Amino acid sequence: MQAKSLKIFDRRIRKLQAQLAQLGPLRPGTLTRQYRHPERQQGPYYQLSYTYRMRSHTEYVPKNQVTLVRREIALYQRYKKLTAQWIDLALRRSRLRMRLAGSAAAQSGSGKSNSQPNVGRPKPKNPAKSSLSTAR
Repeated sequence: MQAKSLKIFDRRIRKLQAQLAQLGPLRPGTLTRQYRHPERQQGPYYQLSYTYRMRSHTEYVPKNQVTLVRREIALYQRYKKLTAQWIDLALRRSRLRMRLAGSAAAQSGSGKSNSQPNVGRPKPKNPAKSSLSTAR
């Protein structure tokens, strides 16, 4: 039953991946209309503001490009939404997979470790740690 759930997660993730592959040109940012003379609202122009690689950018956008830039911004918002959904599904799938592996190990009795405990053997020394303690 739960293996079936893994397949459902896989199917939903593949669907999101297909939607992401079809997005096309996108860009982050906010498009605003500014004025050269704001007090009189004269000389309107468009400005795109965004952050990329932790740096703020501002670009002038010609009037004939405004519709295209708005579409690219909308696609970027869609991209962010789809990737957030993908991450959510991937995390939920991983948790389910680990839970299934844990319950399968418990049912088969292989949950016990065959390795011997480290009894009677000296603890390995960490050379970096010992050099730090002597340097003080």
